[in-house]
Amino acid sequence: MELFIGIMSGTSLDGIDAVLVATNGKQVELKASTSRPFATRLRQQLLSLAGGSAITARQWGELDTELGQAYADIVLQLLEESGTPAAQVRAIGCHGQTVWHHPQGPLPFSLQLGDANRIAAQTGIVAINDFRRKDMALGGQGAPLVPAFHQQVLGNSGQMRIVVNIGGIANITVLAPGQPVLGYDVGPGNMLMDSWCKRHCGQPYDKDAALGLQGQVDTALLARLLAEPWLALPAPKSTGRELFDEAWLTARLPATLPASIRVADVQATLAEFTASAIANEVNKWPAGELLVCGGGGHNPLLMQRLAALLPRWHVDTTNSAGVDMDAMEAMAFAWLAHQTWHGLPGNLPAVTGASRPAILGAIHLPG
Repeated sequence: MELFIGIMSGTSLDGIDAVLVATNGKQVELKASTSRPFATRLRQQLLSLAGGSAITARQWGELDTELGQAYADIVLQLLEESGTPAAQVRAIGCHGQTVWHHPQGPLPFSLQLGDANRIAAQTGIVAINDFRRKDMALGGQGAPLVPAFHQQVLGNSGQMRIVVNIGGIANITVLAPGQPVLGYDVGPGNMLMDSWCKRHCGQPYDKDAALGLQGQVDTALLARLLAEPWLALPAPKSTGRELFDEAWLTARLPATLPASIRVADVQATLAEFTASAIANEVNKWPAGELLVCGGGGHNPLLMQRLAALLPRWHVDTTNSAGVDMDAMEAMAFAWLAHQTWHGLPGNLPAVTGASRPAILGAIHLPG
């Protein structure tokens, strides 16, 4: 078993997670984890950029550098908190911060910021990033990449399992015994709920579903949300803020909310939208176990609605299967760093649509 570090900052832009794992590629053991929020100014700049705002080349370069430093800082924090010498860590896998994901069209691409040269130089550890573009060069979506990791840590139960990661976007991994692993994005996760809560409550997210639990689902609004054509597209597919942003939601709301619809009702409807988009896909499979990871697993309303919409399924978090739901994605990129470092493929063509398995990522040496 070798030590690897994984760094993840997702679509929700709620902060940076870092984990230290021991792995041989087959077994993965979480040794330590830490997290830190984004600086307010940096988060606002990233949200603006992901929302399509134009920036100069200088601003782009400065953001890349600032993020690289933030990632290096959290690695140093993790090493200190865990008492781990940098020399004992084989490599760091850093997803980077996605600012635009465009898997369709004649020139598909996916852009993540965060200078891995700076991570390597500041930590003295090999840093590996840019995991998505090799898959896209081979005709894939470049996402989701986590299903390959789900297969390693949750795919040997002998029963029907679906893992749903509910971050900013929700994606599922189908682990059916005796069948190839499938996985794809299914729609918004926390993103729209977070945006609505921020706009009307000044909070970055709806902690403990305090707002959503006060509301009632507006069926007309829910129908408009579920009518989004992207939801009906076949897999492989992936998405992000490029589609499901605040403007997308605003276009489906009345210009002025009628008195019959309260702010809490919209929040409840957005939770129902996320749960329904997930359940519509899960219900296509024979009943089994649905395991939730990501921030959505802490939303009691979302968990209640998933259980209600999937009565034939046992709904729980990945904690029940021995994998920390909050550390899952960062652990996946530590595992992907292991794959890259050892010259092993990290993608699943059946998931991403790539023409073949491939070694993913770019390696940055500290020397």
